[in-house]
Amino acid sequence: MPRPCSALLAAVFLGALASQRGVAQSSPYLPLDDPRLPLLEHLIARGDIADPWPMVRPFRRADALRVLAAADTAAGGISPLIRRLRTELEEPPGTQRWLVGARAGVQAYSHIRRDLLHPIGPDGARPYGELLGEATLGPFALVSRLAAEPRLPDDPEWPGRRDLELAWRMAEAYLSAQFKYGALFYGQMDRNWGPVGIEGIGLSDYGYNDPELGFELGVDAVRLAGLARSLEDGRDSAGARVHRYFFAHRLGVQVSDRLRLGVWETTVLAGADREFDGRYRNPLSLLLLANQYGLGADGNVLFGVDARYRLGRGTAVEAQIGLDDLQYENTSGEDRYPNRWAFTLAAHGPLGSRLAWRALYTQASSLAFRTADRFENLTDGGVGLGRNFADMDRATVTLSLPAGTRWLLTPELTLQRQGEGGINDPFPASAEEAGALPQLFIGTVERTWRAAVALSGRQGPLDLRATAGIHHVVNAGNREGITDNRFVGRLQATLGFSRRGAIE
Repeated sequence: MPRPCSALLAAVFLGALASQRGVAQSSPYLPLDDPRLPLLEHLIARGDIADPWPMVRPFRRADALRVLAAADTAAGGISPLIRRLRTELEEPPGTQRWLVGARAGVQAYSHIRRDLLHPIGPDGARPYGELLGEATLGPFALVSRLAAEPRLPDDPEWPGRRDLELAWRMAEAYLSAQFKYGALFYGQMDRNWGPVGIEGIGLSDYGYNDPELGFELGVDAVRLAGLARSLEDGRDSAGARVHRYFFAHRLGVQVSDRLRLGVWETTVLAGADREFDGRYRNPLSLLLLANQYGLGADGNVLFGVDARYRLGRGTAVEAQIGLDDLQYENTSGEDRYPNRWAFTLAAHGPLGSRLAWRALYTQASSLAFRTADRFENLTDGGVGLGRNFADMDRATVTLSLPAGTRWLLTPELTLQRQGEGGINDPFPASAEEAGALPQLFIGTVERTWRAAVALSGRQGPLDLRATAGIHHVVNAGNREGITDNRFVGRLQATLGFSRRGAIE
C-alpha cells in the first residue's frame, strides 16, 4: 500500500490546521446494500431529485439529504416519499455524534453465489447478523460494520477462510476525513463506477471489498477521485511471490446543465519485486498515454469514458466504455489480437405520476479484463475488480413502483448471452492463436431469459431485500442443446435496533 499511515497522519494534520470556514461537517456514506437506497435511486431515475454524484456510488448521507431538501416537495404523490426519506436520513445537530446498532435475521438463497445470472453452488438458508458502530468528530467520520455470515465459506468467490462454521467479514470499516473541497478515506466499503443497475466496467462491488486508500477533490462541477490498494499476491512458475497493486482514478466534469462527462483509468501492476511506483499513483497523469508512449509496456491499464445527458425532466441517457486494447496498427489478418473492450448504454426516466423505468444494454468482448501476463488481469483472487464476466452481452428493462413510502417493488426482464471466454482463462499464447478467436462469443453461447421481481425497504425494525425470478436457459452451461428452467431467488431479512447520541 502507498503508505496509508502517513496519509492518515496528513489528514489529521490538515484537520487540525483547517479553518472553521474550510471544514465540512462529516457524514458517513450510504452503503450500497442499504434497503433505502433503491428508493433514492427510484427518485433519481424519475428526476424528482438530483443525482448527488452521477455514475459514482456510494455517496454520503449528507449528499442524499442535500438533494432531497432541494427537491420540489410539491411534486404530486411523490412528495411524501421525499419527506419520509429526509426524516429517516436526517442526522442530529452537532459536530460530535455516535451511533451503535445490531441486526439479526436470515439469508435464504437458491444458490450460494451472490450473482443471480451466473448461479453456482447449493441452495439453503443461514442465519445472519451485524454489529454497527459510527462516530462523527468534526471533519472525521468513523464507521465499522461487522457481519456474521455463515454462508461465506461455501461461496466460491469468498477470499477468506473456508474451514469455519461461522465466518465474519467487514461489510464496512473506514475513517473518512471530510473538508470543504475534498475528503480522504482509508478503509473498506463497496463501490461502483458506472450506470445504476449493472456492475461498473473498471470498478464495481461484485467482489468482496478490501482496505484501500482514497481521496475526493473538488465540487459538483469538477470532481477528481482516486483510490489505491494492494491485491492478493500470486506465485510465478519458479515459486517467487508476485506482488500486485491496483489504482483507479476518475475526473468528472459538468459540461453544461444537461451534459456530464467522466474520464477514468484503472491499473493493475505486478512483479516479483514490484513496488507501487509513485508515477502510477499520480491522479493527474493519463496512464494510457504515459504507458504507451512514455514508460513502456509496464502494467495493465484500462482506460474509460463516462457520459450522462439529460434529455428532459427526469429522462436521461448514460454511457460507459472501457478500452483495454485497441488494435490501430494491425487491423486485418489472422495474426492480430482481438480488441479488448466493454461498454454499457443505459437510460432512465419517469412513467406516470409514481413509476420509473430503467433500460440498459452492456457488452464485454471475448478477451476483456485479461492480458498476456496473468498477474496483470483485472482481478483479485480470480474475481473481477469491475466486471467478473467477459465474452457476454446483456439487455435489461426494469420498472420501479413505491408501495407507500417504505417499500419499492421492481419487476425486471433480462436477456443475457454468455460465451465460453472467461477472465481467468489463459491468454492466447500467440497472435495467430488470438487472431483465430472471435471478438465476441467464443464457442457455444448460453442464453438466459430472466423474468423477476425485487422488493426492498425498511419498516420499523425490519430490513428486507428480496428478489425472485424464473430463468429459461438455452444451451445451459455452454452445452449445445441443453435447456434448463430454474427458479433463482435471494432474501435477506433482519430485525434490529440502533441508538445514537452526542459525544460530550
